Amino acid sequence: MAKKKTGGKDTIAVNRRARFDYDITETVEVGLSLTGTEVKSLRAGKASIAEAFATVRHGELWLVGAHIPEYEFGNRQNHDPTRQRKLLAHRDEITDLARFTQEQGRTLVPMRLYWRDGKAKLLLGLAQGKTRHDKRATLAERDAQRQIDRALRTRQRG
Repeated sequence: MAKKKTGGKDTIAVNRRARFDYDITETVEVGLSLTGTEVKSLRAGKASIAEAFATVRHGELWLVGAHIPEYEFGNRQNHDPTRQRKLLAHRDEITDLARFTQEQGRTLVPMRLYWRDGKAKLLLGLAQGKTRHDKRATLAERDAQRQIDRALRTRQRG
């Protein structure tokens, strides 16, 4: 995915299914601890966070399941594309996130990976999984809003 410029932030990857599959209550920005070849691969605009989630282990925040492909010009010391990466946040934030994930059905979902001031940042969504019924309601709501917008546009023209 190519980089997109959005208000001073260069977007690397977006998890488009996050808002569909989960009910996002809050978002938190965290940093990533990366190796050199991972940074170069991200600068090339290559990453996938669609299958990823964050977890708290031993008082540390970890990103699991994110895929940053190997740097194509790297050597034998290239990184493992699916390794678990440490996320950087304040101790208080980590304890709050740990408390949040202890509640039933709650998870930390990565929503967007981007550059801010030359550093890789990850936007984590504090989420609760939606049921199949909730997903249908979201689709129906979106469809109804689309029809309303369409009707308003045709009314303004005529």
